[in-house]
Amino acid sequence: MEIKYGCHGSTWELDYDKECDYLDQIMGSVKNAGFHGIDVQVALLGKYKNHPERLREKLTDLGIELGALTVPFTWAGEEESNEEKAHADFYINFLKHFPGAVMNVPARVGPNRNDLLKRQKEIINCVNALGKRAYECGVVASFHPASPKTSYFRSQEDYDVLFQELDRRYLSYTPDAGHIKAGGMNPVEIIKDNISIIKHVHFKDCSNTFEWRKMGTGDIDFPAIIQILKNHNYSGWVMVEEETDEAAKAPDKVIKDVGEYVRSQLQPITQGEKSRVN
Repeated sequence: MEIKYGCHGSTWELDYDKECDYLDQIMGSVKNAGFHGIDVQVALLGKYKNHPERLREKLTDLGIELGALTVPFTWAGEEESNEEKAHADFYINFLKHFPGAVMNVPARVGPNRNDLLKRQKEIINCVNALGKRAYECGVVASFHPASPKTSYFRSQEDYDVLFQELDRRYLSYTPDAGHIKAGGMNPVEIIKDNISIIKHVHFKDCSNTFEWRKMGTGDIDFPAIIQILKNHNYSGWVMVEEETDEAAKAPDKVIKDVGEYVRSQLQPITQGEKSRVN
């Protein structure tokens, strides 16, 4: 598989815990915008939650794929709680119906960053355990850091801990270009330095003043990132998403506009029609 482009469900619903049942509408919008896959937070599964075979049929009818499920966790202790373990195992089993799809696992934002190193090591210990179980079931698990001010992995120092502690035998890393930028780092460099453990990618745009922007209007060099991925034979999904005010009001239109940006600025690099010197 080469680089493929899809959409994340957060463009339509940013709240990971808000259960919704309009995934059919989202999938139709993704298809109409010219994308080939979806990555959806599990709260958006709706009627498909207990029927992965029906979701597979719907995706086949539309001609798109499930690239990933996003499954958030709190991981408040040194080990997964019984509830968290059961929750993870449910979606590992769900993903067995979609060979090649990734289990994208973000840590929920905490109330503060107190006892930071302790919390970071607890979270990584839990995600490492999840990753091992997923690996043994043939599912790729990938850890997704975020950038809100009380996130546990948002700065360069936090990432240093993450990459030191992450069990690379079983886990990959999902870079989110927007969150990297919002954490004060350079997405191009972070992705280049950690390319060996990247199996899934998220794109959204951010300015140098740390404001979300429509893709192509912020300060992230997406063409340079695509060139790095291509140079290193990355084989996987790039999932685009938007957190702008415009996306909250008109997500279908925004995703269609982003699809045009991807086709004009990124796909020519992916397809070798032009190159970006890095």
